[in-house]
Amino acid sequence: MSTFKHLSQEERIIIEQKLNSRESFKSIARELEKDPTTIAKEIKNHIQFRKTGCYGRVFNDCKHRIGCPVMHLCGSLRCKRYCHFCGSYACSSLCHEYQREICSKLSKPPYVCNGCKDRLSCTLEKRIYSATHAQKEYEKVRSECRQGLQITEEEAVGLDSIISPLLMKGQSLHHICINHVDEIMLDERTLYNYVDLGIFTARNIDMPRVVRMGKRRKIKDRFKVDKKCRIGRTYQDFLKFRQEHPDLPVVEMDTVEGRIGGKVLLTLHFTVPQLMLAFIRNANTSQSVIDIFDRFYLKLGPDTFSKLFPVLLCDNGSEFSNPSAIEFDSHGQQRTWVFYCDPQAPYQRGAAENNHALIRRIIPKGSSLDDFTQQDITLMMNHINSYSRLNLGDKTPYWAFASFYGEEILRRMNVDFIAPDKVTLHPSLLKR
Repeated sequence: MSTFKHLSQEERIIIEQKLNSRESFKSIARELEKDPTTIAKEIKNHIQFRKTGCYGRVFNDCKHRIGCPVMHLCGSLRCKRYCHFCGSYACSSLCHEYQREICSKLSKPPYVCNGCKDRLSCTLEKRIYSATHAQKEYEKVRSECRQGLQITEEEAVGLDSIISPLLMKGQSLHHICINHVDEIMLDERTLYNYVDLGIFTARNIDMPRVVRMGKRRKIKDRFKVDKKCRIGRTYQDFLKFRQEHPDLPVVEMDTVEGRIGGKVLLTLHFTVPQLMLAFIRNANTSQSVIDIFDRFYLKLGPDTFSKLFPVLLCDNGSEFSNPSAIEFDSHGQQRTWVFYCDPQAPYQRGAAENNHALIRRIIPKGSSLDDFTQQDITLMMNHINSYSRLNLGDKTPYWAFASFYGEEILRRMNVDFIAPDKVTLHPSLLKR
């Protein structure tokens, strides 16, 4: 059975033909190798409503149309016809006894009048599935969904604050993209289009070469991130590295999102003691992740940092797209190793995913993070890290981490212990 594929025009023609032959959804689905629900959704989404009558009778959907004696609703006393035979829709617009009737058969599959044996004698509103009409609607929706901006208003404001001042200084977009690759996170061609659309404060007039030169022949877009950055850092490479260095602990890092386009969290989960740290970031950019590791490196020192973060495992998100800046310090010394999970495989870092469930008890999914400070997030993680775990022998992650590395390091990372009876895993913890 083919899945995750759009219906073609030929398949829609088959659906229309099968409906006209009064075949069931199951029969049509079997013919097209689709699920019956796919056929049902296709028909419901593309119903065409037609106010047409039948041979010798005009459209009329009033419940009382048969044998109705009403005449002269239009005001013409010379008219000799009953109003329910008139094509002026006087019944629905002028008659105070008008009640709309909808065919009861349309509430059940196939939901349309295709193939109905009473269609040639029915004056009610028709609901028709037309392959041509359905294909035109599909193409219109497909076209519209590919138009417009692919960024939120907040993201546009953030980009404007970076790009416009530099453009007005005479810098090119290429120069800006090269030097702010971990903050902009968009393709250079896309930024040219945004400037041209007037999204930013800067305009085309602020880019002399754009004003002077005409449009060039379209060339293949360059990627923001070198695809080769994951070579040697795949999950298979990670497993091989673990076999060679079985004693090195692993820290799983991930992103927890709030409102789309708003603040996000970077989470660092120590898999053995199950302690998790979280840091709030104004935007989900690669530079914000790099800045957090640089601050940690300076605060803890090279030896302690390498002891705590020897191996990092993350997903394929764009915020982790510059692994070299995380792996090496400013002097080019390697301080950690970064590896990537396989796409669509969150179970490969399941420990972090499980701990995120505790975060969602306090900050429900979909809630905005914009009003929270790092102090709020640290308080939340202190409560989570003081929560007893069955797989730690009813001990807390705080206790397990302190057993491995000592409480002094916890204090340097701003991790405090919360008394058992004061642990709160509820949104009320962060309510002001």
